[in-house]
Amino acid sequence: VQLQASGGGLVQTGGSLRLSCEISGRTFSNEAIGWFRQASGQDREFVAAMRWSASTTRYADSVRGRFTISRDKAKNTLYLQMNNLKPEDTAVYYCAQSERSLIFSSLPDQSYYQAWGQGTLVTVSS
Repeated sequence: VQLQASGGGLVQTGGSLRLSCEISGRTFSNEAIGWFRQASGQDREFVAAMRWSASTTRYADSVRGRFTISRDKAKNTLYLQMNNLKPEDTAVYYCAQSERSLIFSSLPDQSYYQAWGQGTLVTVSS
């Protein structure tokens, strides 16, 4: 399986971006897929995740109400719509896919995700 993230860029505070992650090499049923981010000098952290069936979504507290995770089954693509961006959202964003359908409490756990995209840089200027 391969994941290709895109859509990052430079945006001003309050602006919006939509990240995309094209996933190839497998057919999905209900596996977990998600977005994580890593700011310079910091550990990678959870942003949002969902099951491919869209039965469950989960967000980090820092992005809830501003970010929306979604997927297009026909295109095998995962999205992250980011609105009202803040300077603290500046990071490299990674998409990831699990081989399992994770329970709600496990969705943020990076150790459950086996395949990762290369990352796309989001920079929010103040």
